[in-house]
Amino acid sequence: MKLISDDEDGNLHPTVSGILMASDNPENFISGAFIQAVLYGGTERNSLHQLDAKDITGPLDIQIQEACKFVERNTRVFATKAPNRIETPQFSMNAVFEAIVNAVAHRDYSIYGSKIRLHVFSDRLEIFSPGSIPNTMTIDSLSERQSSRNELLSSLLARCPMNVDAPGSQREYIMDKRGEGVPIIITESEKLSALKPDYKLLDDAELKLTIFAAKPQTAVKL
Repeated sequence: MKLISDDEDGNLHPTVSGILMASDNPENFISGAFIQAVLYGGTERNSLHQLDAKDITGPLDIQIQEACKFVERNTRVFATKAPNRIETPQFSMNAVFEAIVNAVAHRDYSIYGSKIRLHVFSDRLEIFSPGSIPNTMTIDSLSERQSSRNELLSSLLARCPMNVDAPGSQREYIMDKRGEGVPIIITESEKLSALKPDYKLLDDAELKLTIFAAKPQTAVKL
């Protein structure tokens, strides 16, 4: 599975993917190999409005699971009657799951000190993933093309059983290598909020995804 490899002297060492998938604390070996999750009250990124925060560590499959749990416990569900009770979450957990998986699988782990940042606001969710877009992909082609920065890591995640309760997901394993993640993020999120998620490349060094929250007046039956 290429979790370990031998050097020129025949000594065995863990690979980067081995550390990320099999270490309890990968951040001890790879700086920034964790998810910084923060909940803010309101719409501003201000430490004075911070309501919850957690540095999510562990093997990557556990990081994905715990990051989804962080979002789920810190977001609301709207209830309307039309005429029957309809419950609508702020965010599609299926879309959130796919977004976190993509961030973990495709980030650039060689950028020292950078980490995935997951910030939740009252009106949106933002995920910052270190690194530019891999290969020749562009922001506009993200939903149409499939490319992986970390092919071995993606292959390992594609062998991990699904560990997140993401309503609507058809996943048997955490990672899908057919390029369906971004279309799911866009479709599921836009259906809830009536706003298309926004991808933005910051200084060619970090990919930012914004998923907008559903509001009671835009809530629809899923």
